[in-house]
Amino acid sequence: MGKFRNIILFGMILLTAVGCGKKKGNYDASGSFEATEVLVSSQVAGQVMALDVEEGQSLKAYESVGFIDTVQLYLKRKQLLAGMKAVDSRSYNISLQIASLKQQIEKQQTELARFKNLLKSNAATQKQVDDIQSSIDVLQRQLAAQTESLQNNNKSVSAESLGIQAQVEQIDDMIWKSIISSPIDGILLQKYVEKGEIAGQGKALFKIADLDRIFLRAYITADQLNQLKLNQEVSVFADFGKKEMKSYTGTITWISDKAEFTPRTILTKNERANLVYAVKVAVKNDGYLKIGMYGELKIEN
Repeated sequence: MGKFRNIILFGMILLTAVGCGKKKGNYDASGSFEATEVLVSSQVAGQVMALDVEEGQSLKAYESVGFIDTVQLYLKRKQLLAGMKAVDSRSYNISLQIASLKQQIEKQQTELARFKNLLKSNAATQKQVDDIQSSIDVLQRQLAAQTESLQNNNKSVSAESLGIQAQVEQIDDMIWKSIISSPIDGILLQKYVEKGEIAGQGKALFKIADLDRIFLRAYITADQLNQLKLNQEVSVFADFGKKEMKSYTGTITWISDKAEFTPRTILTKNERANLVYAVKVAVKNDGYLKIGMYGELKIEN
């Protein structure tokens, strides 16, 4: 019986030793987890009228979560539209403005035709015909001058109106940018302002990260480069502390083309390595992986 207990005890010690051997050193590279983080800043200056988000909250891309005061922008837009209306009122209806001259020309042309017929029967003189023709020439020059003047005026009015329209569009763009939203789906990590505070243009409002697809940034040595390629699947182990390691399947998404000195906080398979290459491994997050968590990379043979 005592011999049997010794055999069991020896077996347990052997298993423990083997288990520890797998955990310690059974990796090709190590690093920490990071995520795609976005610092959302105010695009306009003004008072924060609403920002209905809390740290840890899940946000959808381009879903409104607050807005910056737009009263002054609205009033400026209203003023511009009134100015545009006043400018447009200076535009002429050219057809209506030249109608009188065209009517006079048509009347004189009728008279010219009549006097030419009278001239044939010696009931009119050549001077009378020439006078009517001269009158028509004067009216046509007046028509051309007036038409050109009216067209130039309308072009000027149109250009001024387009300038105001561009200013209105700028205001509309600023009003649109006053709406606060996240550019990506993600979890709000930090909130920097509260409702009622003044936000200057470029002031950070909050930081958000996409935690659904998290990355392990690990470091490999030069002799490991030929074992990795983009889109290659590898095994990733997350360290949850107390010797608890959880396995995930990861995909190589980036391999640095420049060597760097080994970060002090990072271990490599060859601890004597001075120069290493950074790699990023995308991992589907099951909700347990956190930014900054330690992880290990195992290259599948």
